[in-house]
Amino acid sequence: MKCEKQTMLLYAVTDRAWTGDQTLYEQVESALKGGITCLQLREKDLDHDAFLKEATEIGALCRNYGVPFIVNDAVDIAVACGADGVHVGQEDMQASKVREVIGDHMILGVSAHTVEEAVTAVRNGADYLGLGAVFPTSTKSVKGTMSNETLRSICEAVEVPVCAIGGVSRDNILSLTGSGVDGVAVVSAIFASGDPENASRELRALSEQMVRG
Repeated sequence: MKCEKQTMLLYAVTDRAWTGDQTLYEQVESALKGGITCLQLREKDLDHDAFLKEATEIGALCRNYGVPFIVNDAVDIAVACGADGVHVGQEDMQASKVREVIGDHMILGVSAHTVEEAVTAVRNGADYLGLGAVFPTSTKSVKGTMSNETLRSICEAVEVPVCAIGGVSRDNILSLTGSGVDGVAVVSAIFASGDPENASRELRALSEQMVRG
Protein backbone atom coordinates (compact mmCIF):
# COMPACT_ATOMS: atom_id res chain seq x y z
CA MET A 1 0.00 0.00 0.00
CA LYS A 2 1.50 3.31 -1.06
CA CYS A 3 0.64 6.74 0.22
CA GLU A 4 -1.25 9.24 -1.90
CA LYS A 5 -0.92 13.01 -1.53
CA GLN A 6 -4.62 13.18 -0.58
CA THR A 7 -3.84 11.06 2.48
CA MET A 8 -1.76 13.91 3.93
CA LEU A 9 -4.53 16.52 3.65
CA LEU A 10 -5.70 16.21 7.26
CA TYR A 11 -3.57 13.74 9.18
CA ALA A 12 -4.80 13.35 12.77
CA VAL A 13 -2.45 12.18 15.53
CA THR A 14 -4.04 10.94 18.75
CA ASP A 15 -3.25 12.07 22.28
CA ARG A 16 -5.25 10.57 25.13
CA ALA A 17 -4.39 13.56 27.34
CA TRP A 18 -7.56 15.22 26.06
CA THR A 19 -10.07 12.38 26.09
CA GLY A 20 -12.20 14.05 28.77
CA ASP A 21 -15.78 12.78 28.67
CA GLN A 22 -15.14 10.78 25.49
CA THR A 23 -13.07 7.67 25.03
CA LEU A 24 -10.23 7.82 22.51
CA TYR A 25 -12.26 5.53 20.26
CA GLU A 26 -15.18 7.96 20.37
CA GLN A 27 -12.91 10.91 19.66
CA VAL A 28 -11.38 9.14 16.67
CA GLU A 29 -14.79 8.27 15.26
CA SER A 30 -15.86 11.90 15.60
CA ALA A 31 -12.73 13.00 13.74
CA LEU A 32 -13.40 10.42 11.03
CA LYS A 33 -16.93 11.76 10.62
CA GLY A 34 -15.44 15.24 10.31
CA GLY A 35 -13.26 14.24 7.39
CA ILE A 36 -9.73 13.40 8.53
CA THR A 37 -7.79 11.66 5.76
CA CYS A 38 -5.34 9.66 7.90
CA LEU A 39 -5.16 8.60 11.54
CA GLN A 40 -2.00 7.95 13.53
CA LEU A 41 -2.33 6.19 16.87
CA ARG A 42 0.33 7.52 19.22
CA GLU A 43 0.72 5.82 22.59
CA LYS A 44 3.77 6.13 24.80
CA ASP A 45 2.56 4.69 28.09
CA LEU A 46 0.24 1.73 27.37
CA ASP A 47 1.54 -1.78 27.94
CA HIS A 48 1.82 -4.10 24.96
CA ASP A 49 -1.48 -5.94 25.37
CA ALA A 50 -3.53 -2.79 25.97
CA PHE A 51 -1.84 -1.05 23.05
CA LEU A 52 -2.48 -3.99 20.72
CA LYS A 53 -6.14 -4.20 21.73
CA GLU A 54 -6.64 -0.49 21.19
CA ALA A 55 -4.79 -0.54 17.86
CA THR A 56 -6.86 -3.45 16.62
CA GLU A 57 -10.14 -1.72 17.52
CA ILE A 58 -9.24 1.71 16.17
CA GLY A 59 -7.69 0.17 13.06
CA ALA A 60 -10.98 -1.59 12.32
CA LEU A 61 -12.83 1.69 12.85
CA CYS A 62 -10.59 3.48 10.36
CA ARG A 63 -11.15 0.73 7.79
CA ASN A 64 -14.89 1.22 8.15
CA TYR A 65 -14.36 4.83 7.08
CA GLY A 66 -11.82 4.01 4.39
CA VAL A 67 -9.09 6.03 6.12
CA PRO A 68 -5.48 4.77 6.40
CA PHE A 69 -4.46 3.74 9.92
CA ILE A 70 -0.87 4.38 11.03
CA VAL A 71 0.81 3.32 14.29
CA ASN A 72 3.48 5.58 15.76
CA ASP A 73 6.87 4.05 16.51
CA ALA A 74 5.68 0.59 17.67
CA VAL A 75 6.55 -1.51 14.63
CA ASP A 76 5.59 -4.77 16.35
CA ILE A 77 2.12 -3.43 17.21
CA ALA A 78 1.62 -2.12 13.68
CA VAL A 79 2.41 -5.51 12.19
CA ALA A 80 0.40 -7.47 14.76
CA CYS A 81 -2.79 -5.43 14.37
CA GLY A 82 -2.62 -5.28 10.58
CA ALA A 83 -2.19 -1.50 10.43
CA ASP A 84 -1.83 0.21 7.07
CA GLY A 85 1.50 1.61 8.15
CA VAL A 86 3.93 2.80 10.79
CA HIS A 87 5.55 6.18 11.47
CA VAL A 88 8.98 6.63 13.02
CA GLY A 89 11.01 9.63 14.13
CA GLN A 90 14.70 10.29 13.74
CA GLU A 91 15.36 8.83 17.20
CA ASP A 92 13.32 5.66 16.59
CA MET A 93 14.21 2.56 14.58
CA GLN A 94 15.98 3.44 11.34
CA ALA A 95 13.70 3.62 8.31
CA SER A 96 15.67 1.00 6.42
CA LYS A 97 15.32 -1.44 9.32
CA VAL A 98 11.60 -0.72 9.62
CA ARG A 99 11.15 -1.42 5.91
CA GLU A 100 12.87 -4.77 6.35
CA VAL A 101 10.38 -5.67 9.08
CA ILE A 102 7.15 -4.44 7.47
CA GLY A 103 7.90 -5.40 3.88
CA ASP A 104 6.63 -3.55 0.84
CA HIS A 105 2.88 -3.66 1.48
CA MET A 106 2.77 -1.30 4.48
CA ILE A 107 3.13 2.48 4.47
CA LEU A 108 6.27 3.87 6.10
CA GLY A 109 6.24 7.46 7.35
CA VAL A 110 9.29 9.24 8.71
CA SER A 111 9.76 12.55 10.52
CA ALA A 112 12.33 14.89 8.98
CA HIS A 113 13.71 18.28 9.94
CA THR A 114 16.25 18.96 7.18
CA VAL A 115 16.66 18.29 3.48
CA GLU A 116 19.36 15.74 4.28
CA GLU A 117 17.13 13.82 6.68
CA ALA A 118 14.27 13.90 4.18
CA VAL A 119 16.33 12.61 1.26
CA THR A 120 17.88 9.89 3.42
CA ALA A 121 14.47 8.80 4.71
CA VAL A 122 13.09 8.44 1.19
CA ARG A 123 16.19 6.57 0.06
CA ASN A 124 15.66 4.19 3.00
CA GLY A 125 12.06 3.46 2.06
CA ALA A 126 9.83 6.26 3.40
CA ASP A 127 6.49 6.59 1.59
CA TYR A 128 5.71 9.98 3.15
CA LEU A 129 7.35 12.54 5.41
CA GLY A 130 6.19 14.53 8.42
CA LEU A 131 7.99 17.89 8.49
CA GLY A 132 8.26 20.19 11.48
CA ALA A 133 7.71 21.54 13.92
CA VAL A 134 6.35 24.34 11.78
CA PHE A 135 4.92 26.30 14.73
CA PRO A 136 5.62 26.27 18.48
CA THR A 137 3.91 23.30 20.12
CA SER A 138 3.33 22.00 23.61
CA THR A 139 2.77 18.44 22.38
CA LYS A 140 6.46 17.62 21.97
CA SER A 141 9.73 19.21 22.96
CA VAL A 142 11.21 20.83 19.87
CA LYS A 143 14.22 23.00 19.13
CA GLY A 144 12.96 25.95 17.14
CA THR A 145 10.55 25.83 14.23
CA MET A 146 10.86 25.04 10.54
CA SER A 147 10.52 27.90 8.07
CA ASN A 148 8.41 27.81 4.92
CA GLU A 149 11.67 28.12 3.01
CA THR A 150 12.92 24.84 4.49
CA LEU A 151 9.54 23.24 3.79
CA ARG A 152 9.79 24.28 0.16
CA SER A 153 13.37 23.01 -0.10
CA ILE A 154 12.38 19.61 1.22
CA CYS A 155 9.30 19.40 -0.99
CA GLU A 156 11.47 20.18 -4.02
CA ALA A 157 14.02 17.55 -3.01
CA VAL A 158 11.64 14.59 -2.62
CA GLU A 159 8.79 13.11 -4.62
CA VAL A 160 6.84 11.46 -1.80
CA PRO A 161 3.85 13.14 -0.12
CA VAL A 162 4.65 15.45 2.81
CA CYS A 163 2.69 16.98 5.65
CA ALA A 164 3.57 19.80 8.04
CA ILE A 165 3.27 19.10 11.75
CA GLY A 166 3.71 20.98 15.00
CA GLY A 167 1.38 23.56 16.47
CA VAL A 168 -0.90 23.65 13.41
CA SER A 169 -4.29 25.24 14.13
CA ARG A 170 -7.14 26.89 12.27
CA ASP A 171 -5.52 30.25 13.07
CA ASN A 172 -2.17 29.58 11.38
CA ILE A 173 -2.71 26.86 8.79
CA LEU A 174 -3.14 29.25 5.88
CA SER A 175 0.30 30.74 6.53
CA LEU A 176 1.65 27.46 5.10
CA THR A 177 0.17 28.33 1.70
CA GLY A 178 2.84 28.07 -1.00
CA SER A 179 5.17 25.93 1.10
CA GLY A 180 4.61 22.90 -1.09
CA VAL A 181 3.22 20.59 1.59
CA ASP A 182 0.33 18.27 0.74
CA GLY A 183 -1.47 18.78 4.03
CA VAL A 184 -1.10 19.07 7.78
CA ALA A 185 -0.80 16.75 10.74
CA VAL A 186 -2.63 17.93 13.84
CA VAL A 187 -2.99 16.79 17.43
CA SER A 188 -4.49 19.27 19.87
CA ALA A 189 -6.38 21.24 17.20
CA ILE A 190 -8.63 18.20 16.90
CA PHE A 191 -8.39 16.22 20.12
CA ALA A 192 -8.30 19.13 22.58
CA SER A 193 -11.09 20.99 20.79
CA GLY A 194 -14.00 19.44 22.68
CA ASP A 195 -15.67 18.73 19.33
CA PRO A 196 -13.37 16.63 17.12
CA GLU A 197 -15.96 16.29 14.35
CA ASN A 198 -16.50 20.00 13.77
CA ALA A 199 -12.83 20.80 14.34
CA SER A 200 -11.87 18.22 11.71
CA ARG A 201 -14.43 19.54 9.26
CA GLU A 202 -13.13 23.09 9.62
CA LEU A 203 -9.47 22.09 9.46
CA ARG A 204 -10.02 19.97 6.36
CA ALA A 205 -11.62 22.87 4.53
CA LEU A 206 -8.72 25.14 5.52
CA SER A 207 -6.15 22.53 4.51
CA GLU A 208 -7.81 22.17 1.10
CA GLN A 209 -7.65 25.94 0.73
CA MET A 210 -3.99 25.97 1.80
CA VAL A 211 -3.01 23.26 -0.70
CA ARG A 212 -4.84 24.95 -3.56
CA GLY A 213 -2.84 28.09 -2.84
